[in-house]
Amino acid sequence: MSSTNKVAVVVLNYRGIKDTLACVDSLREQTYKKFHIVLVENGSHDGSAEKLQALESDDVTVICNDKNLGFAGGVNTGIRWAIANQFDSIALFNNDAVADPKWLASLVDARGRYKQVGVVTALFLDEDGERIDSTGDWYSTWGLPFPRNRGDKKSDSPDEEFVFGASGGSSLYSTKMFREIGLFDEDFFAYYEDVDVSFRAQLAGWKVIFTPKAIAYHKQGATSKKIPGIAVEKTFQNLPLLFKKNVPLGLIFPIGIRFVFAYCMMFANAVKRGRGKYALKGWLLSIFYTPRAIWQRIGIQRSKKVSTSYIKSMLWHDLPPDQTGLRKLRKLLTGKVLK
Repeated sequence: MSSTNKVAVVVLNYRGIKDTLACVDSLREQTYKKFHIVLVENGSHDGSAEKLQALESDDVTVICNDKNLGFAGGVNTGIRWAIANQFDSIALFNNDAVADPKWLASLVDARGRYKQVGVVTALFLDEDGERIDSTGDWYSTWGLPFPRNRGDKKSDSPDEEFVFGASGGSSLYSTKMFREIGLFDEDFFAYYEDVDVSFRAQLAGWKVIFTPKAIAYHKQGATSKKIPGIAVEKTFQNLPLLFKKNVPLGLIFPIGIRFVFAYCMMFANAVKRGRGKYALKGWLLSIFYTPRAIWQRIGIQRSKKVSTSYIKSMLWHDLPPDQTGLRKLRKLLTGKVLK
């Protein structure tokens, strides 16, 4: 297959065939035509595979996984196919989202205008198009990542700018970058695996940019709701792994001391809300995966091409906006609002 100037758009389906079909319909309306859709059926075992295979054509490839490999493993299936078929860029798009007709054209245009851009992320709106789901991701000096501008009005969207991280649900990635830094970390399964890729990209000297011209609409949480407790479990598993793999040595102590405090408070809150068993499982899994994370860290930090001060300049220097409980506790303990 000739893939010159073409983009592979990877869409992952897990028990969401109705959403996936609507997603594919929106992709077929794209003004940018040099792309190929890669549908990955991620072990749903609910009849989705047969319905997706009916879509297979010259412009659509369907790959079926025997089991649910999570977001990371699922999209890696599609990314590996795209790399093997020599696509220059790979877009990831959530199956519970629909794309504006100029979504892909805007992503491709932004990537072409900037040197060393490895990832372009879109303006992700809620399904009504009134509020922002994300304009990329932040990583805070408390070791807690979060979506940029979540909950803000669409009219308050920032201009095109370099950002720390990209949403794995609506972004365009350089194949060359994936070859250099590796794919999504399958130990994460789901949650923060996109922040991990962005962090590794930043450390390796690649840039991430947000463009408000690429617009998509997201039915937030449609997939995660199918697996009870998954969000809590993977949050407590992956936050420590993200920190251990990527935070440069010069930032280990200032971020680490805040992170330990925040993590313990979040754990206590999970117990209070009756979700302690999921938090405990996540914490134990983080311990289990730590040796591999430390081994990965050695390679990541050895190949670091930017200064620690640059990474520090890209961080959010406060608690995430939604951490209201931690903010109140911090103020109570210190008597003032510290960053």
